[in-house]
Amino acid sequence: MKALILAGGKGTRLKPLTNTIAKQLLPVANKPILFYVLDQIKEAGITDIGIIISPETGSYIKEAVGDGSKWNAQITYILQPEPLGLAHAVKTAQDFLGDSPFLMFLGDNLIQGGIVQFVEQFNRSSPDALILLKVVKETHLFGIAELDEKGKVYRIEEKPKHPKSNLAVIGVYIFSPAVHEAIAYIKPSWRGELEITDSIQRLIDTKKNVQSYILDGWWLDTGKKDDLLEANRVVLDDLLKCDIKGEIDTASQIVGRVEIRPGTKIGNSTIRGPVSIAENCQIRSSFIGPFTSIGAGTVIQNSSIEHSVILQDCHIINIERLADSIIGKGTEVIKEEQTFKALRLFLGDDAKVEL
Repeated sequence: MKALILAGGKGTRLKPLTNTIAKQLLPVANKPILFYVLDQIKEAGITDIGIIISPETGSYIKEAVGDGSKWNAQITYILQPEPLGLAHAVKTAQDFLGDSPFLMFLGDNLIQGGIVQFVEQFNRSSPDALILLKVVKETHLFGIAELDEKGKVYRIEEKPKHPKSNLAVIGVYIFSPAVHEAIAYIKPSWRGELEITDSIQRLIDTKKNVQSYILDGWWLDTGKKDDLLEANRVVLDDLLKCDIKGEIDTASQIVGRVEIRPGTKIGNSTIRGPVSIAENCQIRSSFIGPFTSIGAGTVIQNSSIEHSVILQDCHIINIERLADSIIGKGTEVIKEEQTFKALRLFLGDDAKVEL
């Protein structure tokens, strides 16, 4: 079995951050989202991996992932010139995929518990497609699957106005080579895209065996600012282990599950977990509250931060309370000598804010 990760797209909903970084490389608990996907694919025993990239951000993906040796995997990069749909991405990768069954995984999704059992179910039953589904409340935002009593999918509808189910298609699939014929048959949707849901429906219409696997754990789509903050909160809460490798002076207090990586220095500060602080940071006379991730090389002084994602090489000085914020790399947030209350910020890379 091969794997195909979709790491293209323009990340429009996360601009200005995605002007200088691929959305799949944004950090959750100080680890790029795409790396969680690669870890789970490796855990499932798949080592031949194709990554769909876009002209805009492909170079960032290549630089971050490299040749795949970190995951003992062979990586093939496949350029999708335009974002013309998930099924179009599969069509673009057809030479790489050949006649192999393949796992398809959206590169900006996070799921709890990995995909080992999902892959094992496919290997046991050898369907033409196995679709990962999750119960959702906002059914109008997703492709929705309808199942028979045996768990076979008999209908998929994209963003239905009157849904007959609450089971959403969430961006993880395994296909047999039969999907290529289905993709060749379908036409672009009203959006001008080749939709993977139409391809699955074509498999169903031609009497192919399309099975379902319902995810019990959490699933997180990181496509918007609030989604990214929520993903950071959930992953810190669920996966973070206490691991202190930096320097902490006697005037500082560490409470709860806190990760402090090598080279970081904490002085006269309180860190209340879950918190992840990357390498070579300086935290002085500050409070870092729950559900915060701080990127490498960042300096925080006389400030209070919680429920935020701070990328690398930032300076945050004299900020009374920073909450629910995402700060792009190389950003300076500095308050002059005046007083006011909480800030809510969404800043791109290399910005400077003086308050």
